[in-house]
Amino acid sequence: MDLNTLWFVLIAVLFIGFFVLEGFDFGVGILLPFLGHDDGERRRIINTVGPFWDGNEVWILTAGGAMFAAFPHWYATLFSGFYLALLLMLVAMIVRGVAFEFRSKDKHPTWRLTWDWMLFVGSAVPALLWGVALGNLLMGVPIDADKHYVGGFFDLLGPYTLVCGLTSLAVFTTHGAIFLHLKSTDPIKARAMRVIRTVGPGATVLVGFFVVATYLWTDAFAGLGVNPGLVPVFAIGAMLAAGAFVHRERMGWAFGMTCAAMALAVLTIFLSLYPRVMVSSLDPEWSLTIYNASSTPYTLGVMSVVALVFVPIVLLYQGWTYWVFRHRVTAETKLEY
Repeated sequence: MDLNTLWFVLIAVLFIGFFVLEGFDFGVGILLPFLGHDDGERRRIINTVGPFWDGNEVWILTAGGAMFAAFPHWYATLFSGFYLALLLMLVAMIVRGVAFEFRSKDKHPTWRLTWDWMLFVGSAVPALLWGVALGNLLMGVPIDADKHYVGGFFDLLGPYTLVCGLTSLAVFTTHGAIFLHLKSTDPIKARAMRVIRTVGPGATVLVGFFVVATYLWTDAFAGLGVNPGLVPVFAIGAMLAAGAFVHRERMGWAFGMTCAAMALAVLTIFLSLYPRVMVSSLDPEWSLTIYNASSTPYTLGVMSVVALVFVPIVLLYQGWTYWVFRHRVTAETKLEY
């Protein structure tokens, strides 16, 4: 495996980690105004993800940094082409972070309710737009021979990419509801179960529709990429297995299956893209690949040494965080947010 491929794999791993971990706290944020019927319940809901949300965002920050350093042409084309969409997503995530920190600074009901809805918006908008962004990577965007994006904002919105956005929104919501069920007690736990049984089947149907639409509407599985084989089938299977475990109320296993479904879905996308990183809808020859969009071999070599030292450290402290805060949040738990 050459260094270009190694860094493509590492960036794929970072995106998988981000979607699996940030996915459930996006879901909890989306459900907050609907499952918390008073201030105490909403505080308990927020505290289920309070110790984790900022650590989970490290994955996307690291993925963006790695993309910038390893594949600068990919970073430049992506961020210039998706500028408005990524700006909207960034603003939403900033508002979300501020909501976590500011909500409990004042006891006035209007103040807290405002930040609760900001947390909802800051979770729902990225959950939708990440799906739209991944859909555009698969569908292809107008990139010219100079690696410049030559389309507009509304070129990013089409039937297929909107399906991708709705799929990610539904899956994140289900993932968050299962996590909330694991981390809370009644009556929040019972409400989370009702959401799982209402939204979960729709999310499974959307995942299946996303896979079929990707086969029919994109060249992802027939282009230059690695045929993902049974990986997308296993993604659908994981969602179906999650439903079966929910039916038996084995929620730990159900959560594991939604984690697996998201990991396999993102893996499918990266396998089908390889060695491309952005597909040109104008001419396949103008697509960005891990070779024409990469840094020098020296840069990739230095980055590999740095990653070898620091990635295990990051994994260790994140694992420690999840172990320390593994208990349910109850009415007796000291609330920080």
